[in-house]
Amino acid sequence: MIENNDQHSDEHDHDDRDEHNHDDHDGHDDHDDSDGHEHHGHSHDTSGMSDNRLLFSVVLNLLLTVVEAVVGVFSGSLALIADAVHNLGDVGALIVAWVARRISKRQADDRFTFGYRRAELVGAVINLTVLLVMAVFMTVEGIERLLDPQPIQTTWVIIAASVATVIDVGTVLLLWGMSKGNLNIRAAFIHNLTDAAASIAVILGAFVVKMTGWLWIDPALCLMIAAYILVMSVPMLKHAASILMNHVPRRMDLDGILATFAEFEEVEEIHHLHVWEIDEKNVAIEAHVVLKRDFSLQEAQALTGQLRTKLQSEWQVSHTTFEYEPPGSDCHRRIC
Repeated sequence: MIENNDQHSDEHDHDDRDEHNHDDHDGHDDHDDSDGHEHHGHSHDTSGMSDNRLLFSVVLNLLLTVVEAVVGVFSGSLALIADAVHNLGDVGALIVAWVARRISKRQADDRFTFGYRRAELVGAVINLTVLLVMAVFMTVEGIERLLDPQPIQTTWVIIAASVATVIDVGTVLLLWGMSKGNLNIRAAFIHNLTDAAASIAVILGAFVVKMTGWLWIDPALCLMIAAYILVMSVPMLKHAASILMNHVPRRMDLDGILATFAEFEEVEEIHHLHVWEIDEKNVAIEAHVVLKRDFSLQEAQALTGQLRTKLQSEWQVSHTTFEYEPPGSDCHRRIC
């Protein structure tokens, strides 16, 4: 049995990976997330923006929340209050994103051998769950107000929502670059994007109420904002949860991966095949490889390199573990 866990030093920046080189491990049968491998090849800061900008966004949104809440209560606008509640969610989202981002940059250690990068996925789940709860709350309030419309002071609503739009758009621009390829930041980005859209909708709704007297416009806008949050958040939450549950990446096809192994004439059979995402950018594969003949250590190492290169080029796999078995192995019929 020969096991290989590739390190890809040309793709990774952190020295800690050098501590986890493996040769043969006698008696090692199964590979899991505690095998001591950490791949830090991709920085989550895709735009080069500093953490200080996230904190700056927190301060801006916190001030905006206070302003909108006070004006919303004073003016009687449920849509503006809903936007303030959503802004409060933005503050929490940005704080969670910042904390998760800081944790994810920690080096791998003896307890978290794959590192801490999944902290950002946990942050995304928290943020998206909060968004969904907010959407439910806004829906209930919107329906109640739709059944019993209340007058609003449109001038104050327009002023407060205009200020909110400026801040929301600014925050969206700060987060836009960072949100690419990062579910944690993207969740915070969606928070602020929906707020920007909501603020614009509140302004337009206030103008309509001012011109027509249609009081139902305000709660109707609240329901539209809630629906938009649901549409944007649910798919992202499913994606984050699937990674945490070690779901096979959507772009991966197990039959296709087996076909890739079958291209090698030395391979008789593949079983115990596992494919999962370590994080959003790194995919791992482990497999038991039954060989057609007995291999020397040097031959097995050469085959490992060929398999790894093929899986990297065709399936963008960054982490591989192979357990080689002799011809006729019945490992797949028992626990091994």
